[in-house]
Amino acid sequence: MQFVEMGNVSEKNLMLLPGTACDYQTNFAAVLDRLGEKYHLICVNYDGFDGSGTIFPDMITVTEKIEEYIKGNYNGKIDGAIGSSLGSSFVGQLIQRENIHIDHGIFGSPDLDQSGKFSAWLQSKLVVPLLTSFTKSEKKMAKTRDKLKSFFEMNDETADRFLGCFSKFSPESIKNEYYYTDLLTWLKDDIHVEGTKVHFIYANKMGEKYLKRYKKYFRDPEIREFDMQHEQWLFGGEQYTAPVLQAIDEFMELAEK
Repeated sequence: MQFVEMGNVSEKNLMLLPGTACDYQTNFAAVLDRLGEKYHLICVNYDGFDGSGTIFPDMITVTEKIEEYIKGNYNGKIDGAIGSSLGSSFVGQLIQRENIHIDHGIFGSPDLDQSGKFSAWLQSKLVVPLLTSFTKSEKKMAKTRDKLKSFFEMNDETADRFLGCFSKFSPESIKNEYYYTDLLTWLKDDIHVEGTKVHFIYANKMGEKYLKRYKKYFRDPEIREFDMQHEQWLFGGEQYTAPVLQAIDEFMELAEK
């Protein structure tokens, strides 16, 4: 595990938790400097994605390590945590388990998928080889790059940066992360923790079933709707990034709503 602290040490702390097969440097590249101007950032790279040669073990083991870091360095309490996609599952677990306290849990347009063991195993068998095959040839890489640029409005640099993650990290870590995190480690329904506010960035182009899911797992979450694709604010241009950064400031009570 890797924890890197940066940014404005005199302001509220905000933990950044990256998504599937990503490190924080890639996932939050478009917003890292701007968030660092306003927040003391605690950037996390999970086992298997931290450059140490380890393999991602499972959701709960990694969650426990994050909890221990917060206990050891922040007396068990931080101001906020934002999860990108799969990273939101960690935010949910940290809130649900109540071993540490987060004032503001921010969910970055996640899917929060859950399934049974057989279904999870089958999906990992089908999806992970697909995820790790993008960079096997120049032809596949070019085709995937074009899809990313078209669907998410990524530029070449951003598309190449995300594609690079699927070649530099172990397929075993990607499989374990996808299998255990997205699918097998469940959130309870109607999660509510006194003193914790839950906020969702809802990308409405994902579909309303995700909106219903957010309301199912958390009691009275604050939901902000944006006309964008999944996590497009992190790689689709300033027209998506600026409004979401404003919303984060409002969630964290650094700006007037």
